[in-house]
Amino acid sequence: MAASSSRMQTFGQTEINWDKLDKTKFYVVGAGIFTGVTVALYPVSVVKTRLQVASKDTVERNAFSVIRGILKTDGVPGLYRGFGTVITGAIPARVIFLTALETTKVAAFRMVEPFKFSEPTQAAIANGVAGMTASMFAQGVFVPIDVISQKLMVQGYSGHAHYNGGLDVARKVIKSDGIRGLYRGFGLSVMTYSPSSAVWWASYGSSQRVIWRLLGDGTDLKEVAPSTWTIVSVQAAGGFIAGATASCITTPLDTIKTRLQVMGHEKRPSARQVVKNLIADDGWKGFYKGLGPRFFSMSAWGTSMILAYEYLKRLCVKED
Repeated sequence: MAASSSRMQTFGQTEINWDKLDKTKFYVVGAGIFTGVTVALYPVSVVKTRLQVASKDTVERNAFSVIRGILKTDGVPGLYRGFGTVITGAIPARVIFLTALETTKVAAFRMVEPFKFSEPTQAAIANGVAGMTASMFAQGVFVPIDVISQKLMVQGYSGHAHYNGGLDVARKVIKSDGIRGLYRGFGLSVMTYSPSSAVWWASYGSSQRVIWRLLGDGTDLKEVAPSTWTIVSVQAAGGFIAGATASCITTPLDTIKTRLQVMGHEKRPSARQVVKNLIADDGWKGFYKGLGPRFFSMSAWGTSMILAYEYLKRLCVKED
């Protein structure tokens, strides 16, 4: 019991609650930090999206051939198609997401506490509920941004139309399908991102506790706070595990959603037709198109994002 309380003490020393943060500083500094992370990892999203919409006749069948093709035709800027649209929408969406995440997490922990689950189980449930709730709130902003940016990512590729920037995409989509065209695949987005977010945050919360438990076994932690390097290493490992787990579970739905969102207005396939076409072209493995880049993206993004996020929280702690 003493060892268990020491471990809980250790984790408590690494956790920064929402009420301890300077919110203004958190949002302003956070916008800059997450923009930097997005710049670094955005090309992986472009490659993943192109792989997911590639037809069976497309020459570029793997991530490396897609990268070579993009660099050959458009140079490095080709890896950042749609970036302006994404970064414009990502800031308000991230504010909504993080606010909902942190406030829901606190409430969820209070709700599961009376059930006396193990600490990793409590963390998995509370973080999972918070991640799913935050994702559902953020989808109202994320989905239109997703639709526009993905059309820009694949323009001119495998028969897809050309556009003159994000506003041109929005104008043409609204002209063709109305506002609802910007929410094409909304249901699948919620079905993809909400469970993905739930799995991600549940995996992150529980894996951190498990790692701290493993580190604490057989040692006398007392009340000495762990070093910053130890904290960062545990958080990075938790982020990697969370990203890897979520990518493997949710890639099939992400592939279907991406295809629905980028198809031309004249085709208008249903989700069932997309599924049939995927199976006809590539069999069941077609649902895992882009798994490699998605696995890398979610693992790298998970590790980078959580390190940036936890660093941001440490920066924004209110002074006593």
